[in-house]
Amino acid sequence: MIGAENGAGGGQAGRPHLPRAVVGTPDGLERLWTPHRMAYVEGEDRPTGVRAQDDCPFCRAPGLEDPEGLVVVRGESAFVLLNLYPYNSGHLLVCPYRHVSSYTDLDATETAEVAALTQAAIRALAAAYGPQGFNVGMNLGDAAGAGIAAHLHQHVVPRWGGDANFMPVIGRTKVLPELLEQTRARVAEHWPTG
Repeated sequence: MIGAENGAGGGQAGRPHLPRAVVGTPDGLERLWTPHRMAYVEGEDRPTGVRAQDDCPFCRAPGLEDPEGLVVVRGESAFVLLNLYPYNSGHLLVCPYRHVSSYTDLDATETAEVAALTQAAIRALAAAYGPQGFNVGMNLGDAAGAGIAAHLHQHVVPRWGGDANFMPVIGRTKVLPELLEQTRARVAEHWPTG
């Protein structure tokens, strides 16, 4: 054990302790504490199963007031909301109201509205933020990286040159310049009409 080897004493139940000389010693690294990300890491708000009644956040959001549910706009068969754990400011999700997991399960009306809302989302984000590009896509299934595989959702992520700097790549931390409530209001304000 580190602590025992360096004369710092034993640890709890076999847990090593850092030597006292190391604790508080500058190591040249800056730290950005993001305890709010622990909810994502621990799977908070993930559905408990594959059915709509299994606490699906995409089924729950439309029943809330727009600011509380982070809903930007509501259509007839689909809606747009902010990603609760965004990659960048303005990271939107386009979801059908119906709880389906596969793109091929959408009917023609849902498919058309998801496409139209995706286009409108790109226009709104372009007007609100002026990004240099976009990532648009779906992760279908757990193996494809879907955080919530049971309810289909399309990501619309604004991108800027250099937005994937060392923080997310090495530091596994994303720095966002505004709160989700501010982002929701800003995107909704720029949502195209007609």
